[in-house]
Amino acid sequence: MYKAVTQGIQVTVQPEFMADRSNPEASRYFWAYTVEITNLGAVPAQLTHRHWRITDAKGKVEEVRGPGVVGEQPILKPGDSFRYTSGCPLTTPSGIMVGTYRMVDEDGRSFDADIPAFSLDSPHAKRVLN
Repeated sequence: MYKAVTQGIQVTVQPEFMADRSNPEASRYFWAYTVEITNLGAVPAQLTHRHWRITDAKGKVEEVRGPGVVGEQPILKPGDSFRYTSGCPLTTPSGIMVGTYRMVDEDGRSFDADIPAFSLDSPHAKRVLN
């Protein structure tokens, strides 16, 4: 599990390779990832936008921006959590994702909560030790 905390907003991510939705012979690899966003702060905050940076094993970068997540813009009161699962296809057997959620507190102040960088590794990925 991967975790980041920004201004009281904790984001945890758990990726999972989906062999049943992948086809390595056709260079199609698919991951599901479950995100939990928790408000550890003292004031409510709403997730209004997302920004993802997805990099495959060849260094190709795709940026994804848009309102909310899975069609929602959740308001998190102190202590509340919001959890969702989404997916990411790649043409390489590994990659990495990182991003931010735009949050707006009850006073209208906005800030970007970090989504921790997490690796997308399939059993087909070549393992390299640095």
